[in-house]
Amino acid sequence: MTARTEKIDQLLRQEIGAILTRDVQDPRIGFVTVTDVETAPDLSVARVWVSVIGQPAEKEVTRRALEHAMPFVRRELGARVRLRRIPELQLRLDDTVQRGTRVMQLLAELEAGGDIADAPPPEESLPTPIGQVPPMPEARSPRRRKEPRRAPRERGPRR
Repeated sequence: MTARTEKIDQLLRQEIGAILTRDVQDPRIGFVTVTDVETAPDLSVARVWVSVIGQPAEKEVTRRALEHAMPFVRRELGARVRLRRIPELQLRLDDTVQRGTRVMQLLAELEAGGDIADAPPPEESLPTPIGQVPPMPEARSPRRRKEPRRAPRERGPRR
């Protein structure tokens, strides 16, 4: 991947996220985050990876609504981004957050001595694990800022 396509990927990710949050008025679209965009080297196709929070049925409804909104998003990109050709947008669901949450839950159960067999199946939505919060560093007393030096007053001519 070249530096140019990486910049284009980042720009498209930001703009698509902004369009989905501000301009798309579909109530079927729930909480969606654009996690990544991968464009082809010829910029003909861009895979848009989105993370959707919710139950599997809600995710499917949101995916369909996003598929329906992609032509609108592409038109809006044409108005906002200066590219010779706006790539065709292909939607992909990103489930790394759910997999990461599941791994964290399994690790917490192993540390607690629990049985992994009691864990829920992977297709269920899992809560975000709550880990131990590191202690806050001690607060330092604020330093007194030195006053800036004042310029000497101008004096008139000597008498």
